[in-house]
Amino acid sequence: MASAITCCRSVVFVKRKTLYFYRQNSKFLSSIGTVPAGQRNRPSKKQLRKPTCPKDLSWEERLADVVTPLWRLSYDEQLEVKQKHQERILSQLCGYLSGDFTTQSSSPVRSKLSFPVLHVLPSPVRDGYRNKSTFSVNRGVDGNPKTVGFYVGTGRGRNIVCVNGDHLLNMPEKHKLVGRCYQDFIRLSPLEPCLLFHTGGHWREVAVRTNTEGHTMAIVYFHPQLLTPEELAHHKAELVDYFTRGPGSVCQLDSLLFQESEMTRCTHEESPYQLLYGQPHIYEEVLGFKFRISADAFFQVNQAAAEVLYRTVRDLCLPNHKNVGGRAAVGSTLLDVCCGTGAIGITMSHRVDRIIGIELIEQAVEDARHNAVLNNVLNCEFIPGKAEVVLPGSLSQLSSVGGELVAAVVNPSRAGLHHRVVRALRNQPAIRKLVFVSCKPDGEALRNFRELCCAPDPQKKLTGEAFSPTLAVPVDMFPHTPHCELVLLFER
Repeated sequence: MASAITCCRSVVFVKRKTLYFYRQNSKFLSSIGTVPAGQRNRPSKKQLRKPTCPKDLSWEERLADVVTPLWRLSYDEQLEVKQKHQERILSQLCGYLSGDFTTQSSSPVRSKLSFPVLHVLPSPVRDGYRNKSTFSVNRGVDGNPKTVGFYVGTGRGRNIVCVNGDHLLNMPEKHKLVGRCYQDFIRLSPLEPCLLFHTGGHWREVAVRTNTEGHTMAIVYFHPQLLTPEELAHHKAELVDYFTRGPGSVCQLDSLLFQESEMTRCTHEESPYQLLYGQPHIYEEVLGFKFRISADAFFQVNQAAAEVLYRTVRDLCLPNHKNVGGRAAVGSTLLDVCCGTGAIGITMSHRVDRIIGIELIEQAVEDARHNAVLNNVLNCEFIPGKAEVVLPGSLSQLSSVGGELVAAVVNPSRAGLHHRVVRALRNQPAIRKLVFVSCKPDGEALRNFRELCCAPDPQKKLTGEAFSPTLAVPVDMFPHTPHCELVLLFER
């Protein structure tokens, strides 16, 4: 009975918070040019066309269905599919918070949304938006093992076919050109491709990174097998010659890097990237700030949509910034957890007195510090380490100098936050507002949401006051795919 009364009170509380949010943030809602999900026209079911039977499709169509499953739909229809998907995920969260479970299992059923979910913010660029593409090497439709493209089929089914990606809508022409040239090069090379590590071969995938100015970086991955240093040097020289003076010079590469690896993936520390030609980095601008992009640095794949995303996060963290004349609030601090290379914190640095960024990967922290210096941002502090270890000390130091923590932002990978990080955020009473950015909210992030909002649970060491979701804003970072970024505002 007591738990039922608690659930009832929490639902009423969330509804009151929703009304309060609308009153306090009406300017924000109008500024992004959208309305809550239930207040707009939806296309009919007939408009959401279904693909043809796979056996009737060409290889190009099959690949497009794998990489860009929504390519047959108009962009408005794509946004509708994404909207329904986000609402379905968040209704599960609402079902959990309301205690509405099925009788046969502990899984929550979908419930009516108890907070506003705004319409998906569209990407300003819909075609050719990707600034990073990774091309695989394997047997093509014609059986040629030196085919560069993307996979159709699965390893388990032993039916993998590598298909050229020149027709894919989300990839820019420059990436396709580099992929074609790399295929021509490895077909001229006497070395075999490395399809399976235990079967030998050398040439592996190639990654291409570009920026809005057209600068291009190519990273070639290579298995050395038993080649001598002299043999390796010879083949690297041939690669450089092909892309700088040979047919590949049409790509106009600004950077050509090379990584020798005996593993599927390895870091720069495990096997350093070798600069064969050009500059070690390219640079990109977001919201007027410049960021360095290295071979393995994380950067949002859609620069134009990243600006929409970061602007949304900024306005949710500091909705009343314009009311103080655009000046930074005195003594205010923003906490950026999983800060990566510092993009979110740096783009918000002029709105607060101080940014504290926490990041586990030390190389990313070095990049973040470099980016702060590059932009003459002096109020950002980036700390390497585990968030659950760093957080208590940082907040204790903040309280000792009388600073105000205006908000915390978390932007984890697809794997979501480690449960210890969630526990640290939940148990810090100074954090009253939390903005959670998730690229996969139906995965581990949904568990994170539940643990942030559930009743105190001493067994899980979740002793702090619960958060409540008050607003969700999906942002379309990936046109032609079912995915988008979800920005979820929690308050307590």
